[in-house]
Amino acid sequence: MTTTQHEQTDHYPTRLSTASRPIDRQHPTVWGTAADGPFTAAELEAHEARGFTVLEDVLSGDEVLSYRQELSRLTSDESLRDDERVITEKTSGEVRSIFEVQRFSAAIDALSRDPRVLGRARQLLGSDVYLHQTRVNYMPGFKGAGFYWHSDFETWHSEDGMPLPRAVSCSIALTDNYPFNGGLMVMPGSHRTFVPSVGETPEHNYKSSLKEQEVGVPSQEAVTELAHALGIEQFTGRAGSALWFDSNIMHGSGNNITPFPRSNIFLVFNSVENALVEPFAARGVRPDHIANRDATPLR
Repeated sequence: MTTTQHEQTDHYPTRLSTASRPIDRQHPTVWGTAADGPFTAAELEAHEARGFTVLEDVLSGDEVLSYRQELSRLTSDESLRDDERVITEKTSGEVRSIFEVQRFSAAIDALSRDPRVLGRARQLLGSDVYLHQTRVNYMPGFKGAGFYWHSDFETWHSEDGMPLPRAVSCSIALTDNYPFNGGLMVMPGSHRTFVPSVGETPEHNYKSSLKEQEVGVPSQEAVTELAHALGIEQFTGRAGSALWFDSNIMHGSGNNITPFPRSNIFLVFNSVENALVEPFAARGVRPDHIANRDATPLR
């Protein structure tokens, strides 16, 4: 892929015309060291191997309550209903996600800069970081729809132009995550394998993929192979806990048919040394509220 400045090597080709074997990851998961932040050397080693880390009690009970109130304020704000950053459920029409949420909420903007969060992102990525994407996710009781298995990096690489999987997501739970209310499932160690997808990226694919992703997902054969080799674990824990997971880990979630809702704040940090270039497998870039192209470091 050629950029306006130089030739950018595509290390992870995807959206192919024919099926291709998975690609062994060529780049680290952890770029920093124990001297760079709050994670210990043992925690960093485990994150490198598994591709994710769960931390309990990142937020206090009072903080959780405050952020829940913030989410309630946002979802009940009628002035946001027609905003393109608000994504609704495909069937029920209820709010599913609000993107670029730090623009609507000073509290969430401050959270992205909180040393408890920002320090870990810098440590994992070994550099200054910026927010590639933010959102709040709502999964209401009985109606919350899940997401099929996918790697975020596959989309961010092909549709946004993220060169390497040098990005990490932090999902902070604002409700208790049970094994039965649509919690996120991950395949430990799957971040070490990039799974190319088949099929050309449709124009403006994001308009449908944010509700239900159909392009850029792995084949059932690839999912089966990874699941049998690596197993599946699920993020469960009390409200206030956080899941840090690598951009290339295979993950998904089921529908929530219980009366227990699930909501979270989702922050994606990208290294400033991994700033976006032209998309590797799409004709145009996605909007900035989905893929931030301003790599100014967070302070």
